[in-house]
Amino acid sequence: MSKASGGMSSGGGTTASRTRKGLRFARSYPIPVFALGGLLVGAFLAYPLARPDLGRVAWYATLILGGAPLVYHTFQRLSARQFSADVIATLAILGAIALDQAFAGVIIVLMQSGGEALDGYAFHRASSSLRELLKREPRTARRRRADRVEEIPVEEVQVGDRLLVRSGDVLPVDGEVEGEGALLDEAAISGEPLPRKRVPGTLVLSGSVNVGGPFGLIARRTSRESQYARMVDLVRSAQDRKPRIQRLADRYAAWFTPVTLLVSALGWYFTASPTTALAVLVVATPCPLIIATPIAVIGAVNQAARRGIVVKSGGALEEVGNARVVAFDKTGTITSGRPEVERVVVFDPSVSAPELLRLTAALEQFSSHPLASAVLRAAPGGKALPPAAQVHERAGSGLGGLVEGHTVEVGSETYLRGLGFPDLSSRLDRLVPPVEQRGRLSSFVALDGRPVGAILYADRIRPGIPELSSRLRDLGVQHVVLLSGDSRANVETIAREAGIGEFHGELLPEQKLARIQAYRKEKGTTVMVGDGINDAAALASASVGIALGAEGAGITADAADAVLLEDDPSRVADLIGLGKRMNRVAREGIFAGLGASLVLMGVAAFGGIIPAEGALLQEVIDLLVILNALRMSIR
Repeated sequence: MSKASGGMSSGGGTTASRTRKGLRFARSYPIPVFALGGLLVGAFLAYPLARPDLGRVAWYATLILGGAPLVYHTFQRLSARQFSADVIATLAILGAIALDQAFAGVIIVLMQSGGEALDGYAFHRASSSLRELLKREPRTARRRRADRVEEIPVEEVQVGDRLLVRSGDVLPVDGEVEGEGALLDEAAISGEPLPRKRVPGTLVLSGSVNVGGPFGLIARRTSRESQYARMVDLVRSAQDRKPRIQRLADRYAAWFTPVTLLVSALGWYFTASPTTALAVLVVATPCPLIIATPIAVIGAVNQAARRGIVVKSGGALEEVGNARVVAFDKTGTITSGRPEVERVVVFDPSVSAPELLRLTAALEQFSSHPLASAVLRAAPGGKALPPAAQVHERAGSGLGGLVEGHTVEVGSETYLRGLGFPDLSSRLDRLVPPVEQRGRLSSFVALDGRPVGAILYADRIRPGIPELSSRLRDLGVQHVVLLSGDSRANVETIAREAGIGEFHGELLPEQKLARIQAYRKEKGTTVMVGDGINDAAALASASVGIALGAEGAGITADAADAVLLEDDPSRVADLIGLGKRMNRVAREGIFAGLGASLVLMGVAAFGGIIPAEGALLQEVIDLLVILNALRMSIR
């Protein structure tokens, strides 16, 4: 009995939910609901009740009351000099009234208003993940104070606050993991489907979800400066600018409308029937077709967001799909932007490479130099490094001390030469050819009064970069370029490793800008990808600027048209492919609908289609075109 009752309750709940949705739709789109109701009432009166006179009255009432707002809005646009294909629909409605074609007129009203309603539904569906993004925006945080935890609005979090992130919580601000580490779902930020383990000290981004146990978080940015707030702001701005693909539809309407009027006039002339002219207007009514185009744009913006790419406008997506040149900044974009230990070179065979690195790391624990961090990341043993005593450092040059009873000195050749160790470079050159040292930094290590080795550092290219160059060419990109302010020799080395044939080094920001402007002028649509403040001018000047934003791109993200939420340049190819697909889907809809309308206009001009039939045929075409555009909302 309880099961049956539960089932009835569930069914009743479903019915009530559908009723509420229906009422919301009717409030949002009253004209198509009214037009459909009037059409059905008129049909019922005219046929089952055999009262065509009453049916015609119902249709006329629907036509006049439902068509009046549409006609009014069209004349408003015309008075503002906004010429569009709505003119055709307006003439068709007025013609239906004048020629006693109430049924066809009601179909036109339903077609135009229904197309707008379907577009609204499509927009709702296409932008659903963006709305979810906004819903997930953190609202509160749990701040630790002494022996208690207080819940506060996220806006009150200050840099340095210690927060508690419980299981299932969305990280409220960007911060540093403390405690035993964290297991995070970063899909909303990076698109990566697998949870990631983050060790203590790692900077993690707001918007990630804690899928492990509770952990501590030290706030490093306020809520408005954090990644998720920036991402939400960018997503909101993605719909602000009207993309050029929509203007293409407007331009098509500007010539299609006069052609329609000409064919309508010719049909009237050759058949001597004004009904023929009305039939042409009916089959040519393309308003829903034009409205359908933005659905492809919103769907593509939605797809980009799912892949961890925030696009500020549909126009940027259209442009990036036409890319002919893609220019990359080097440091921090093609490369990781931080030095890494590439090779340990041993001069004295009594000391192994791991041992040399371990002893060096014991000293580097006390240094803030970027190379010290690289040694610590590469050192064996992790936290089990031996202690160091009597540590002394010459800032930017080197440091020394006692490690496990041994005197250890590490630093530049100049630093060790000052300690009485000459000819270190020549020793290194005998073991590593100078050509292999190009673009690398080096430090030397002395142990107990004798030089024992050297450490070579390099800014490594990011994974997948050589494959990226090939993917871009497969997508129709004709020129892949590397631009950098670094020395030409270093840029050449990185370009060779990345598989990039054209490169330019030693560029000042204004010289990067000039290069981008020249590419746009000479080669066409140019995409610039960068991460630093010195790239901002070039990003703003490019046809499409793409910023790497995982570490907080600041002014660079503001200057760019799109932001990669994870520092993975390979997603540039994903974005270009998405733009190409969006362009193809949108143009398919425009030109397929245009071709079908032209064919029907030709048939109608010779009296082959009556207005009512034409209205139904055009409705089918418009619905198919809108459904085609919805393909961009599907993965």
